[in-house]
Amino acid sequence: MVITLLGFSAGLPYLLVFSTLTAWLRDAGVERTAIGFFAWVGMTYSIKIFWAPVVDRLRIPLLYPLLGQRRSWIFSGQLGIIGGLLWLSQMNPQDSLFWVAAAALLIAFSSSTQDVSLDAFRIESAPDEVQGAMSAGYILGYRLALLVSGAGAFYIADVVDWHSAYVVMAACMTLGIVALFWADEPAHRSADEQRLMDAQMVDQVMGRPMNLAQRPAWERHLLGAVICPMLEFFQRNGTFALLILIFIAVFRLSDISMGVMANPFYLDLGYSKTDIAWVAKFFGFFMTIFGSLLCGALVVKWGIFKPLLLGAILVSATNLLFALLATVGFSSMTNAQGIEAQFLTATPSLFWLGFVISADNLSGGIASTAFIAYLSSLTNKSYTATQYALFSSLMTLPGKFISGFSGWVVDSSSYADFFVVAAMLGIPAILLVMVLRRHDAQTGS
Repeated sequence: MVITLLGFSAGLPYLLVFSTLTAWLRDAGVERTAIGFFAWVGMTYSIKIFWAPVVDRLRIPLLYPLLGQRRSWIFSGQLGIIGGLLWLSQMNPQDSLFWVAAAALLIAFSSSTQDVSLDAFRIESAPDEVQGAMSAGYILGYRLALLVSGAGAFYIADVVDWHSAYVVMAACMTLGIVALFWADEPAHRSADEQRLMDAQMVDQVMGRPMNLAQRPAWERHLLGAVICPMLEFFQRNGTFALLILIFIAVFRLSDISMGVMANPFYLDLGYSKTDIAWVAKFFGFFMTIFGSLLCGALVVKWGIFKPLLLGAILVSATNLLFALLATVGFSSMTNAQGIEAQFLTATPSLFWLGFVISADNLSGGIASTAFIAYLSSLTNKSYTATQYALFSSLMTLPGKFISGFSGWVVDSSSYADFFVVAAMLGIPAILLVMVLRRHDAQTGS
């Protein structure tokens, strides 16, 4: 229950600075080009590797004696998220777009900081034999949070307004605080034990005695917490490590690049916020869960690479379904520039929206589950937190950067062209999965 509630705390802020926020901005009349640039706020999740070693080692004054290393950082992140959501709820995007971006950045930074410490908390709180159950509880809480911050926020915004929706979301974060005070701080190594382990790992990775104990404190921490996790990964994988990192960077290009424009697309098609809440968020939630469960079974039967390849193909293909929906939805417009014209016929049926959303979330569930399994297999347990932060940061950074131009692409051409481009961005991932699969078969790694 604790880890499920903490997973809820981790998942709640994500959509509130990503797709839910873009829907609010579009509903307020903000231009699509400006909305696209808001995707860069999400790059905060992609660069958390830079402060992950600080979160891993630095003790927060006052909070550390009360809560311990992991819980004090989680609590700090939760307070930042609540403060940012309340701040955001008081703004009007049309009048203060800069400060909306600043509040979203505060939420994203606090959320990514919470994630770093929470990942370490989850791994350290239970032995290896029950980590599967811990992960399942965390994912359940995370997915429920996406349902609340997606469908829940849309429904509140439709019935009341967006400001109230963000106040309610801030209140929901208190569930994570309750769980945090309910939880026990996991056992940690003593300072002497940590220094001894760092010295052993540094000598092993560097291939020679480094006399770590005799070095200044800043140099000990730099070598033990920052440099060695990176060097160990390259030492273990050789030059092939570069190809692995490129694959991690491009695997989610297709779905991340289109994600920021999804909700503005639904609104521009004429669907109401309640339609989006029930079909795109609520129904899509269950399709994602089904896709994750299906992928879990496929990984057991086939291993990691076949489901990974299947997910890459499906994610790219479903973007073409969005292009088809755009063609059907906007085909009756009279304005030569397309997307700014008024509809002459009814909004496309909810059946088409449900069909496309089902395919998209099913493929996303398969792809994300297989990818997380692959990333987990790459880490060394001595550097789990830092290496996983590296992989998860690299996983989203290129997609977030490219998605910043998504609104400009739509304004310059059309939604249909944009989704076709997003589908093509998935081709490198498909090719690289096949290369990695062949390498795995040859090396038996």
